[in-house]
Amino acid sequence: MITAQTQVDHYYEMLVEKNSQYEGIFYVGVKTTGVFCRPTCPAKKPLKKNCEFFDDAQEALLAAYRPCKRCKPLSAPSYLTEDVQRLVDAVEANPERKWTDKDFSSLAIHPNTARRQFKKYFGMTFIEYSRSRRLGLAFKHIRQGEPLIDAQLEAGFDSGNGFRDAFAKIMGDLPSNSKEKTILYSSWLETKLGAMLAISDHARLYLLEFVDRRGLETEIMVLRKRLNASIIPQQTSIIQQLAAELTEYFNGQRTTFTIPLAMIGSPFQQQVWQQLQQMKAGETYSYKQLAQAIGNEKACRAVANANGKNQLSILIPCHRVINSDGTPAAMAVV
Repeated sequence: MITAQTQVDHYYEMLVEKNSQYEGIFYVGVKTTGVFCRPTCPAKKPLKKNCEFFDDAQEALLAAYRPCKRCKPLSAPSYLTEDVQRLVDAVEANPERKWTDKDFSSLAIHPNTARRQFKKYFGMTFIEYSRSRRLGLAFKHIRQGEPLIDAQLEAGFDSGNGFRDAFAKIMGDLPSNSKEKTILYSSWLETKLGAMLAISDHARLYLLEFVDRRGLETEIMVLRKRLNASIIPQQTSIIQQLAAELTEYFNGQRTTFTIPLAMIGSPFQQQVWQQLQQMKAGETYSYKQLAQAIGNEKACRAVANANGKNQLSILIPCHRVINSDGTPAAMAVV
């Protein structure tokens, strides 16, 4: 079984080896220096305990790391154009600066060139890159418990409203005191059945859902409200473990999961979800059978409602519950 720690160990081994085959697979943030690097960076390797691994550069930026000047992690395998390199250097010279189209004239670069070339190399626009750097700095200050006004000014936001709007797009509603908020972390996962969104803290998984599911925004809003939570786009060890186990599951190498789950719901809903977790691979229930299994045969409608409220797709196999309407009969409950 591939665990989150196993993946960290493997990535660290590849980092020490400077294995070029892992270019683009991960980036490493070095806690002691505040920079993030490619796997092949020629700099002296940090201790494992001082490393954080990220799937892409934007995650590292939002975690408040800046690009390494030696390995240039924002450079594509081929050399950057002069215009793109000039833009990267300009942001790093003043990461708190808020860029607009008018500012490009000072660099003798056309705004359309900045958007097109940045998107080509990095998968995000120049404005998205500079905003990620600014918000990453803000997240760092807030996680350290500093006053919000300091985070706002350090991130280059003169307007409190502007800062709150930018912050809310990623973290959710901004608290008046960030220490009163629960901080959750989200990450986009690609699977054989489509893209999924995972949300966790550092101990448990709270949500796993396909991004095209109708009502996903409502699910996230309900989760944030129940937990008084804000959500930061960042991978945790829980999400890294989840990604590895999902890969094994979809490759037919795994039938059960070991991810610790946070099942947020009523006692009845949790009872239904716990029963679903007892199902064997390939087994299905009708709503009636599921109600019988929890000892309440008349609760079919409530069972169906609980099934629909499941926020942990695949791991709690609500997709195996079928209607008693002429479809193939479910296997007997064991």
